[in-house]
Amino acid sequence: MGKGRLSGGVMASVLASVVACVTLLSLAFASVPARAQTAFDRPGGDYFSTPVTSGDPEDCALLCERDRRCRSWSFSYPDIDGAAAVCWLKNTVPARVPGSCCISGVRGAGVIEPRVEGVETSIDRPGGDLRNFELKDGESVEACKAACTADNKCRAFTYARPGYTGREARCFLKKEIKPPRRKAGFTSGVVR
Repeated sequence: MGKGRLSGGVMASVLASVVACVTLLSLAFASVPARAQTAFDRPGGDYFSTPVTSGDPEDCALLCERDRRCRSWSFSYPDIDGAAAVCWLKNTVPARVPGSCCISGVRGAGVIEPRVEGVETSIDRPGGDLRNFELKDGESVEACKAACTADNKCRAFTYARPGYTGREARCFLKKEIKPPRRKAGFTSGVVR
């Protein structure tokens, strides 16, 4: 046997170890649930689009699951001009691009909202309002949370994306902490 060569037994052992590692890695990745990407779009590959009257991206993911041609999807939130939410089904898996307008995913990927401390995504806390106001163009949930934090009477807040309670985004400051309810397009949080 020449210098730098492995024997047949050693080579078989190395190959078996590599196969075992690849198998373990594929099992680990298979056990992680697929999920949609919030704040991403997948432009291109569209073969079907439909308004989503519920305004819920989960309805778009479900449409893709029920259509054998669908490989990926994009959900566009309602816009400030009054257009409804739209679901775009795709027969390819285009590359994702950042876009606050959208949520996108591949077939089999349900919508799993990101978990951020102090913020409840897709949650409304109806009732207990102290006051509410329209947010300026470009202001987000952070402006609503900051307004609640600055007001000593405010205990919680709910932010509604543009198109869900009117053309503009709206902030609801709460004097009481009411039970959370799942509702697409809304974000809430408890401040104190």
